[in-house]
Amino acid sequence: MIQIPALRFGKTYTSLEKATLVHHVTGEPVAEVSQVTGSMIARDVSNMERAHKELAAIPVRDILAMYKKAADYFLNAALPCGDTELTFDQYTRNLSATTGSALVFCDRNARKVHYVLDNIEEVIGGLTRGMPIEVLDQGYSTAGGRMQAFYPTTNVFGAVLPSNSPGVHSLWVPTLAFKIPLLLKPGREEPWTPYRVLQAFLKAGVPASVLGFLPTDHAGSADILRLCGRSMAFGDDRSMAPYKNDHRVEIHGTGYSKIIFGEDQADNWERHLDLLAEAVAANGGRACVNASAIWTPRNADAIATGLAKKLAGAKARPWDDPNCEISAFAKPEVAEAINAMVDEGLKTPGARDVTQELRGTPRLVKEGRCAWLLPTIIRCDGPEHPLANKEFLFPYASVIEYPQYDVLKRIGYTLAATALTDDPAFIAECMACANIERLNIGPLPTNRLTWDQPHEGNLFTHLYKQRALQHARKPAAV
Repeated sequence: MIQIPALRFGKTYTSLEKATLVHHVTGEPVAEVSQVTGSMIARDVSNMERAHKELAAIPVRDILAMYKKAADYFLNAALPCGDTELTFDQYTRNLSATTGSALVFCDRNARKVHYVLDNIEEVIGGLTRGMPIEVLDQGYSTAGGRMQAFYPTTNVFGAVLPSNSPGVHSLWVPTLAFKIPLLLKPGREEPWTPYRVLQAFLKAGVPASVLGFLPTDHAGSADILRLCGRSMAFGDDRSMAPYKNDHRVEIHGTGYSKIIFGEDQADNWERHLDLLAEAVAANGGRACVNASAIWTPRNADAIATGLAKKLAGAKARPWDDPNCEISAFAKPEVAEAINAMVDEGLKTPGARDVTQELRGTPRLVKEGRCAWLLPTIIRCDGPEHPLANKEFLFPYASVIEYPQYDVLKRIGYTLAATALTDDPAFIAECMACANIERLNIGPLPTNRLTWDQPHEGNLFTHLYKQRALQHARKPAAV
């Protein structure tokens, strides 16, 4: 069994209290993870000014070179993992074992983290909207004859991380390039990715004093969000509610992502079936950018039936089957609870499970310690139905028929939206819609992201503020 310590900014810490991680199929222990307390977190955060100065003194080009090395190590090296070393393949197998996410999904999403590490300058350019990278060294730029100056908002960036897809870790990976130390609280079942990324950074030459890996409990997570000047957190609407109005915390919660048909494309729905299926079911349907609702002015019944037919053949497969289309739940009781929520919603008139009608078998599949939820397409008569605007950790989507002229007022918060339309007027309305964060126009699934654009908040503007600056002696242009 692997022993994974905490990393307290240059000091390895092994605690008496540990969290035991087990294989979701066999129940056999896989790892023990040391836990830190709130007082330890407070002590570490109080020492971050010195660590921040140490990182700030490193030229940004040197840091970017470390990222390139870290990318290679992350993918190709055997890296320390507590008291052992893991290759990339061994890492993804352990990741799949404790989270229940299919091995093929773990591999695919871990490579997204590698991509960000390997293409960090492109990512930074997107987040800063093309600002000269050297501004991170001297704090200002006079490019184009205009002065721009920035200052950091914190000495350390805290991240309270989830246990679902390793792809989410690409969101905090650029932090060190912005010269801000990292404090990571891993998800309980997913210490593997953040620990491996930090080990890749260490091997690439990043000072250990700017890297923290602090597994802790719920109270400790709250301490991180309270004590760090800037942070990000992942969770559902209920768990994130206390931080909704806290500008220091960047919330990554429920996405409520959507496909929206325009009047001009509603009759062409069949040509978009592959796109709809990818948007709903890619990565096992567990990402916040998976579509959880499809809105159309016409043909809702046909769209629901066509999409249900396309997804109804998905089967529960072993975690290491390369043909996996859905992931198991590491905790079967979670799958059972979600299944009960859908069934309870169906008791309200005005909705039907089109997928189950076609499949003829239950949505919930159980085998041994494992449980799966099969893809589910719900045809809702209107947006008021309880299942019309829901999001779950499996391929789920409602299909709603609603007129185009009023749809953007009714969709509510939407992390990612795909507008299937060529109508310039409707495109303009979508562009102006304050409910939508990410917008794809035309046949691009909601889950199709580009790394040179911000996702659910901008890490650079979270970590830096712009200030007015006048210099008596004109500084050199950057």
